[in-house]
Amino acid sequence: MSGLAQRFSGWIGSLAKPAGDVLPVRLGATRRAATGSIPTRELGFDQALVWVTVALLAWGLVMVYSASIAMPENPRFAKYTHTYFLTRHVLWLAMSFVAALLAFQVPVATWEKSARGLFVLSLILLAAVLIPHVGKVVYGARRWIALGPLSFQPSELAKFTVLLYAADYMVRKMDVKERFFRAVLPMGAAVAVIGVLLLLEPDMGAFMVISVIAMGILFLGGVNARMFFLIAAVLLVAFGLMIATSEFRRERIFAYLDPWSEKNALAKGYQLTHSLIAIGRGEIFGVGLGGSVEKLHWLPEAHTDFLLAVIGEEFGLVGVVCVICLFFWLTRRMMHIGRQAIALDRVFAGLAAQGVGIWMGFQAFINIGVNLGALPTKGLTLPLMSYGGSAILVNLVALAVVLRIDHENRLLMHGGRV
Repeated sequence: MSGLAQRFSGWIGSLAKPAGDVLPVRLGATRRAATGSIPTRELGFDQALVWVTVALLAWGLVMVYSASIAMPENPRFAKYTHTYFLTRHVLWLAMSFVAALLAFQVPVATWEKSARGLFVLSLILLAAVLIPHVGKVVYGARRWIALGPLSFQPSELAKFTVLLYAADYMVRKMDVKERFFRAVLPMGAAVAVIGVLLLLEPDMGAFMVISVIAMGILFLGGVNARMFFLIAAVLLVAFGLMIATSEFRRERIFAYLDPWSEKNALAKGYQLTHSLIAIGRGEIFGVGLGGSVEKLHWLPEAHTDFLLAVIGEEFGLVGVVCVICLFFWLTRRMMHIGRQAIALDRVFAGLAAQGVGIWMGFQAFINIGVNLGALPTKGLTLPLMSYGGSAILVNLVALAVVLRIDHENRLLMHGGRV
C-alpha cells in the first residue's frame, strides 16, 4: 500500500511542476491525442527573433537614408538623386522579404539534400566574378556580377552555402570525426578553394568570415579539440602570411596602430580617424537624427562599412550600445534554437542554425570593432543594417532557414512531424 501511495504522490508532484520542467514532446503528444490536432500557436516560430530582425532592418533603412542623403552634393555622385540609395535599399528589402518567405516554406531536409549542390553553385559564381566583362570592378576589386540595374555579390552567397555544406559534412562524417585526414582535411580543402577564389577578387574579409563559420561548425560538431586548435593555428599562420606578403594589407595594419600620424591620417588611416571623430562627437546621447557632420563627405562609405559611426554620432553611446545588445540577443537566440534542434537529434538543423548565429555575430563583431578602432579596417558591412542588397538578401534567407528550424523544433516538441 505504501508503494501505491508513493506512486500517487509522485504523480501529483509531476502535475504540480512548472510547465518548463515537463518534457515538451510528451506534453505535445498528450494534447494532440486529446484534441486530435496541435494548437495553432504551437505551430508558429520565434516571433521575438522576427521583431528584432525587423527592428534592425528598419533602423538600418533610416540610417542608410541619413548617411547617404548628402552624397549627391559630392561631384563624384552628382548624377544621383538624394533618395538614390534609399530607393535601391527599399527595392532590395522588398525582394529579400519575398525570398525569405519562400525560403521559410522549404523543409530543412531539403536544405540538407541541396547543401552540396548549393556549395558547388557558389564556387561557380565566385569563379565567374573573375571573368572579364562578367565580374564588375569597384575600387579595384572584382566582387560583383551585374544584374541589370542591380549587382549581386557571390561571396555573400558563399557564406550561406559554406555553413550549409559544413553542417551537412559534419553529419556525414560523424563516425570518423576523430580522424584528421578523413574528417577535417576534405573540409579544409573546400574552404581553401573558396579562399583562393576570394583572394583573387580580392576579398580577405569574406574569407575570414567563411573560415570562422567553418571552424565554428567543426567545433560544435564535435571535432577533436587538438584538431580544432591545429586548424586554428594553420589559419592564423595563413592570415599572417597574407598580411606580411601584401604591402596594401601591411599599410592597413600600420595605419590601425597609429591612425593619427601625419602619414596615416590622410591615407590608410583616414576612414578610421573620421570614424572615431564621428563617434566622439556623438558623446552619450548623440547630436540627433540627421545631425551628423562626418557623413557630409568626410567619412567615406558612411552608408556601408561605417554606418555604425554615423549611428554613434547621431545616437551617441546609447545608440551604439543598443546595436550591440540587439546583435548579441540575435546571436544568442539562434545558438539556442540550434541547441534545441540538436537535443531533438536534428544535427544538421542545429549546426545550420548555430552557423548562422556564428556568421551574424562574428561579422557584426568585426564591423563594430573596426568602427570603434578596436580592429584594423576591413571591408565588412554591418549585417541587416548597412547598404548592400545582396548581403541583406542572403542574410534574410539565412534567418528564414533558422525560423524554419525553430518551427520544425516546435512541431516535434508538440508531437507533430516534419
